Amino acid sequence: MFEKLKELSKDTLIYGISTMVGRFLNFLFVPFFTNVFNPGEYGYIFIIYSYIAIFNIVYIYGLDSAFLKYAAFKDAADDKDNFSTPYISVFITSILISSIIIFYKNQICSLIEIPQSYSYLIILSSLILFFDSNANIPFLKLRLERKAKLFSTLKVLNILVNLFANFILIYFFRFGIEAILISNLLAAVITLILLIPTIVQNFRFTVNYLLLKKLLKFGLPYLPAGLALMFVQVIDVPILEKLTNVETVGIYKANYKLGIFMMLFVGMFQYAWQPFFLNNSKSENIKEVFAKVLTYFCVVSGILLVLVSLFIEDIIKISFWGYHLIGQRYWDGIPIIPIILLGYMFNGLYVVFSAGIYIEEKSIYAPIVAGIGAVINVLANFILIPHLNIIGAALATLFSYMVMALGYYLVTQKYYKINYEYKKVAKVFFAISVLAVSHYTFLIKTPNDLFWKILFFAGFVTYIIIQVLDKKELDYIKKRFLK
Repeated sequence: MFEKLKELSKDTLIYGISTMVGRFLNFLFVPFFTNVFNPGEYGYIFIIYSYIAIFNIVYIYGLDSAFLKYAAFKDAADDKDNFSTPYISVFITSILISSIIIFYKNQICSLIEIPQSYSYLIILSSLILFFDSNANIPFLKLRLERKAKLFSTLKVLNILVNLFANFILIYFFRFGIEAILISNLLAAVITLILLIPTIVQNFRFTVNYLLLKKLLKFGLPYLPAGLALMFVQVIDVPILEKLTNVETVGIYKANYKLGIFMMLFVGMFQYAWQPFFLNNSKSENIKEVFAKVLTYFCVVSGILLVLVSLFIEDIIKISFWGYHLIGQRYWDGIPIIPIILLGYMFNGLYVVFSAGIYIEEKSIYAPIVAGIGAVINVLANFILIPHLNIIGAALATLFSYMVMALGYYLVTQKYYKINYEYKKVAKVFFAISVLAVSHYTFLIKTPNDLFWKILFFAGFVTYIIIQVLDKKELDYIKKRFLK
């Protein structure tokens, strides 16, 4: 048993580190692009990528989840059928969908309000979707075979190729925004080429139609759930573009990307949390541990939220040989950063509350909660953007994550009741609220604001230590956590 747990921990660590490294490398695109492109050009890229994200779900139509189920248990077909059937299905449908996109590229440009002169970007997008979707099943096969190092290496290599190709095309060959999509396509092609040994090893030129029927029956219901979750993440972009303009989209998304500080923390927590609660769900007094996890998550994420919110503007405006963390043309969007950070914090609460749903196998509620979150996001965007511009779009994202966290909390409490430390959690959010009011009524009007920011942050941390953490917890943190 301990060897199995050791294997799980090792794989989780490899996947977790590679994912965090990948996300950080992706973040490096933000200062690079915002110091090169104007908000209007960059805005078109965000619009296109929001649709790519949605179509990524359509291209795989739940066969990724179905493949994991049937390939892992091997109760429907042998290994090669389990791999070849979904792979051939995705290959054929991806050719069909990409061909339709290319054929109607001009109409698509009109539909998403992109100039006809950029129609070639639609072609590049369809090719990216084709290669990415055809790499999906091979990547899942690597996970099933526990080839975590190869999986992670290929993922990170994909991002590195993308990053260096962008640098070369933009700085040496003076390409425009098309360099972003060309680099992405090059990385996708190289990745699929490197996956060819995995494909050849597991492939046969036949389709098991009985298995395909089972795969579609199991996988297709995941399509609406996946689309709902993706809508929460990207639907604000096309709505914002329709209600304002493409320059506003560029400013909004460039600053949105600075939520990476909270996103990385939540991602790291999620990688550790899911195997932890699944492995320990039967342990004695585990619900008390789960209650503590919520408190500690709120403490750490609250401190991170306050730290970044207070000092991010000062960091952004530091000049490195004339360059900044984001280009000066994007600084009008800085006020949305604390809202996005808070949104990711509630996304983390959504992850915490997911434990009860997994343990009690109430996954039927996942698409319902995600769907409600998506509807709230769309409605809030249409209501708030005309009045608050990008602040409205950021608030819409925050509200959707709050609703999804609340939804998971209510389901968890119904089927797997946990007595959380409500008073301590409330104190964390009370302190955040007080600091937010103080910041927007006092700090932004104060000349020597950096001194006051440091003082306010120190006061916040001191309050958390005194009011939320007791002596036993502080001793444990000193002896175990910091060690």
